[in-house]
Amino acid sequence: MNFLPTERVALFIDGANLYSASRNLGFDVDYRNLLEFFRKKAHVIRAYYYSAVLETEEYSPLKPLTDWLAYNGYSLVTKPAKEFTDATGRRRVKGNMDIELTVDMLELSDHVDHVVLFSGDSDFRRLIEAVQRKGVRVSVVSSIRTSPPMVADELRRQADQFLELAEIAPEFTRRQMDPRPARPPVRMTPAEPYADPTDTL
Repeated sequence: MNFLPTERVALFIDGANLYSASRNLGFDVDYRNLLEFFRKKAHVIRAYYYSAVLETEEYSPLKPLTDWLAYNGYSLVTKPAKEFTDATGRRRVKGNMDIELTVDMLELSDHVDHVVLFSGDSDFRRLIEAVQRKGVRVSVVSSIRTSPPMVADELRRQADQFLELAEIAPEFTRRQMDPRPARPPVRMTPAEPYADPTDTL
């Protein structure tokens, strides 16, 4: 990993994307340790976490996680998710945070030396290119070890460095798990916020 202790770094975490990647690799993310891991390598000035939140009358499964993140060093960016029924009659949730992440990264790029993007979405390639033109280095954290790979080839090629999530995960893994546990155990911070609401626990 190529980080300098004095460089100003900002983390941009696509919450749903990181959840999917870690789930596919069979581990939970410990967000306290994740932040500490990068703070040991550079001067982290901001850590953004992006998530669309499905607000129901009863309870949002994301709330414990978002509450914890907001009080423990993360800048939380959320918006209401939209719920709809697809052509097969299945309940779906839509909540894309790409615009919010893009605006924040472009605004902050004048004040940092290095940004770390936790996403494999090819839509971010042009964003990375724009930030690099400002002289900012970009690292992408995702995985090619999932099936299919979580990161798009064009995004990997555009990044200054690609960090394989499976290789750095031991630094901030809460516990190893089966890809679909029957019932998640109690955790210090929630790690199942994106579980399918129709799943039976």
